[in-house]
Amino acid sequence: MKIVLAPDSFKESATALQAAEALARGVRAADPGAEVVPVPLADGGEGFTDAMAAALDAGMRQVEIVDALGCPTHAHFALAGDVAVVEAAQAVGLGRIAPEDRSIFDSDTRGLGQLMRAALDAGAREIIVGIGGTATNDAGAGMLAELGVRFLDGGGAELGTTPRELAQVVSVDASGVDPRLARTRVRAACDVNNPLVGDNGASAVYGPQKGAAPDDVPVLDEILRRVAEAAGHLEGPAQTPGAGAAGGLGYALGAFCGADLVPGIDVVLEAVDFRSVIADADAVFTGEGAIDAQTLMGKTLSGVACEARAAGVPLVAFAGRVAADAAVLHDHGFTALVPIGSGPEPLSEALANAEVHLARAAEMVIRLMGSHRARS
Repeated sequence: MKIVLAPDSFKESATALQAAEALARGVRAADPGAEVVPVPLADGGEGFTDAMAAALDAGMRQVEIVDALGCPTHAHFALAGDVAVVEAAQAVGLGRIAPEDRSIFDSDTRGLGQLMRAALDAGAREIIVGIGGTATNDAGAGMLAELGVRFLDGGGAELGTTPRELAQVVSVDASGVDPRLARTRVRAACDVNNPLVGDNGASAVYGPQKGAAPDDVPVLDEILRRVAEAAGHLEGPAQTPGAGAAGGLGYALGAFCGADLVPGIDVVLEAVDFRSVIADADAVFTGEGAIDAQTLMGKTLSGVACEARAAGVPLVAFAGRVAADAAVLHDHGFTALVPIGSGPEPLSEALANAEVHLARAAEMVIRLMGSHRARS
């Protein structure tokens, strides 16, 4: 029996690699002779650099940067020849900020700009940027400032790049943008297709996940609108699908860096040659922290499902939480949706025990599969 293990990360509890290893333990506990093929995945968020580095056989470079709150930290990017892979979650990820310290109005993306500049310094002529999982909602202004763009108030004074500071923006000066970007292909691996502003924009849909209170959402949305309007992009780049990814990083990369916005999971699946990997598999196991109807909107699991469905391979998805509206996934290539919790458990314990629960759930599914095969 060949089982391909292709999970995304289980946010704040297990990386994609750790999730794949836990699934493997469960499979082997039920069937020691099973062939397991771990293929950790990402859709542009946490784990994107590691997944791409493994596929490209890339080396890692560590860089001193700042996190979303401007505190010194470090992150790494992958480099294979002149192709670099950088990840916003590595630099300004929500998971890198303690819950009690998170402040969406005081966060920006400067750390990602520092990573990109380091990649350019290392000779990169193609940069693939994974842009999911950030703590930010700054329209990518922090990243752009590190690459030479200036945000100005009505008197021409340069502003900082947190939303609190960008509330005063009147004009944007891109004349000093790093000239190397003009000679560099940039691809933004998005995990969503939202526009920058509006009811389906970055602030409204993802702001609450980053700590925005209901009354904060229209304020944040107006700040993003001011940035795009000051740059002359409100009617064009701000409406591009994916512009609202990562609090507006999609907009910034597309409008100022000439980036192509592409589904992150498609980039990873192509890099790992996923179609060939699953061609002779008996099943594919995938998973992430929570599964609901939005799983179909460009997320890792939706890309895996498309490939599994096309190959005629059963797909089992594991999650810490399976929402009631997730039943629609059965019509889109998902064979089974398996919650991994074993009973009532405080959230902190559920997160800490995710790998144990995941292994047990995988073992149960393999035993069920073995029982069905025996009867057949």
